[in-house]
Amino acid sequence: MRRENQSNVSEFLLLGLPIRPEQQSMFFALFIGMYLTTVLGNLLIILLIRLDPRLHTPMYFFLSHLAFTDVSFSSVTVPKMLMNMHTKYKSIPYAGCISQTYFFIFCADLDSFLITSMAYDRYVAICHPLHYTIIMSQSICIMLLAGSWLIACACALLHTLLLARLMAPENQSGVSEFLLLGLPIHPEQQGVFFALFLGMYLTTVLGNLLIVLLIRLDSRLHTPMYFFLSHLAFSDISLSSVTVPKMLMNMQTQQQSIPYVGCISQVYFFIIFGCLDNVLLAVMAYDRYVAICQPLLYTTIMRQELCISLVAGSWFFSCIHALLHTLLLVQLPFCDNTIPHFFCDLTVLLKMSCSDISLNELVIFTEGGILFILPVSSILGSYVRIGTTVVRVSSTKGLFKAFSTCGSHLFVVSLYYGTLVGVYFFSSSWNFNNKDVIASVMYTVVTPMLNPFIYSLRNKDIKQALQIFVYKYLANF
Repeated sequence: MRRENQSNVSEFLLLGLPIRPEQQSMFFALFIGMYLTTVLGNLLIILLIRLDPRLHTPMYFFLSHLAFTDVSFSSVTVPKMLMNMHTKYKSIPYAGCISQTYFFIFCADLDSFLITSMAYDRYVAICHPLHYTIIMSQSICIMLLAGSWLIACACALLHTLLLARLMAPENQSGVSEFLLLGLPIHPEQQGVFFALFLGMYLTTVLGNLLIVLLIRLDSRLHTPMYFFLSHLAFSDISLSSVTVPKMLMNMQTQQQSIPYVGCISQVYFFIIFGCLDNVLLAVMAYDRYVAICQPLLYTTIMRQELCISLVAGSWFFSCIHALLHTLLLVQLPFCDNTIPHFFCDLTVLLKMSCSDISLNELVIFTEGGILFILPVSSILGSYVRIGTTVVRVSSTKGLFKAFSTCGSHLFVVSLYYGTLVGVYFFSSSWNFNNKDVIASVMYTVVTPMLNPFIYSLRNKDIKQALQIFVYKYLANF
């Protein structure tokens, strides 16, 4: 279970392009001109597509995201190359090199997937012109885009994790697999808890998938609120799927091992979807604030471009957040391979490290704290404004209904954030015990299962969409 000792590398030297010293200035001017043309040209395309409603079609939707990817792709490498040419300072830190590798692979893969999506769009437009608007609906375009981002993230993460293990910056011996001790339950209770968690997981997946399906099929639900809700449902499915299937498999087979790469990948995707949940909750609260406090400007403010940008921004910052913590984690050696938890949790793995984790702790309490405080502040601020607006203008019945809806939302938010605070910020010296494991179950299993009921199944629009869906389904038989 031990890896071989690896050489100490804290930075790398980039030799740059094979050009003569006297040609440096000419090539510097050439490449900076090309880079500025790339950035300004693609930004102009994005701006024109966003401003001209005639360009709000699937083809230009994919083109705008391809332009953004091209800007990002060039920005991963060219600015560093230009800086090295100008300053003659050719070193790059270990973390910077790994990050550059990740984003280079990510942008390259995303470029490929977007070009493929554009080719499919052109195929439908030419070969099936009468069905073009039906096939290339807004939901399909968003699903193709989200799938491209997700697969590109996964591919880049896989290659980066494998590379990071080879380029570890310290002499260290590490484990090749970990053992997940699972939930603190007696052996004779394994069958009962397996059935319980399997039922909860299936409820989570089927309930949230039903929400996504209804929103996609019913045109009356093609509004910003339900657009964000569909992404929250997808995030809840993913959050549960990162941890629960592995836990169920371990309970059923008694095989508790998980490979090193699998464990780090679980950390990465758990952080992504946990952060995505946080940000989407804040975005949904902002949407409700605009709808209630500025109803006359709602369609102007919450236009399609802004909604897509908010979701894309949520994905982007969640990926960056997860990558930062994952890269810091893979540099640590581990003295033990026994995890007293049912999944690979970041703070548990940090506790198992036999090196200095002060930097990891600092990042968790600063960067992680900011990403925790901002969504919570946005949610609370939005609902305070909603409350003051409703008190001023609504009737008693409307007031009760509004606060009832806010209470349900705030209940889930309190449950989710309360357990996160208890586990990550107030656990004594990060020593995980049975209470911490149970608290983790709340935000990984229980909360995603409750969200469909609290946010959707109590909603009359969703109920009507469900009735129509069931009626059409039964009518076909």
